[in-house]
Amino acid sequence: MDHREVGRYWNGNAEAWTQLARAGYDVYRDYLNTPAFLDMLPDVRGLSGLDIGCGEGHNTRLMAQKGAQLVGLDIAEVFIEHAAKTERDAPLGIEYCVASAVEMPFADGRFDFATAVMSLMDIPETGRVLAEAFRVLKPGGFMQFSICHPCFDTPHRRNLRNEQGLTYAIEVGDYFRSLDGELSEWLFGSAPSELKQKYPKFKVPRFTRTVSQWLNMLVETGFVIERVEEPRPSDETVQQCPAVQDAQVVAYFLHVRARKPQVKT
Repeated sequence: MDHREVGRYWNGNAEAWTQLARAGYDVYRDYLNTPAFLDMLPDVRGLSGLDIGCGEGHNTRLMAQKGAQLVGLDIAEVFIEHAAKTERDAPLGIEYCVASAVEMPFADGRFDFATAVMSLMDIPETGRVLAEAFRVLKPGGFMQFSICHPCFDTPHRRNLRNEQGLTYAIEVGDYFRSLDGELSEWLFGSAPSELKQKYPKFKVPRFTRTVSQWLNMLVETGFVIERVEEPRPSDETVQQCPAVQDAQVVAYFLHVRARKPQVKT
């Protein structure tokens, strides 16, 4: 399975994903992953940025509101249609384009920074994507991305809950067995039953790698790893959204920031 076939799956997911996420049912994004990602993001005011795998543009818009000049890229046309319509309705100066992260239509050294929020783990040619991101960054520019945590998004995974329904452990296995396009089918768990009946399940090809594989790919590409985070929801967040309680038990997401070195003179 290559990036183009994966793109067709995501184009098929895009309508339901956009409607459900915009209705507030992507609770791990809204209550944990995106707030932590933005907290880790350096000051981007006045910088040019590329959002790789931007989807319907939710996170792209949040970064644009921080003063960056953003380009959003996604291989799924339906996602870009939704993102572009929102930009027309409420302009933030964002440019959106339909393109593959494996074959970016940008000149070398165009951007000050790049982001990829929960997109890189869905692209089979990960090394090529990192090389493309490195290429389009200016010397000294950074890339920040979030992925499902490799240690806890394994081929075997089971949520263990107590009598009160609270997660006390996550059972994982086959960490070293890399999935290469195996399909998983699901919808956001917080969506009500009537919406789960209305929309088809997402069909998501899975590609798993170990932590060492991810970090070594960055180093081999030429990046210098600058910061790593494993966000955890606070007790106050869990009170607001009890569904994310299980993310207090193990790390669901891995956030990494890496920088392209300055050119030596």
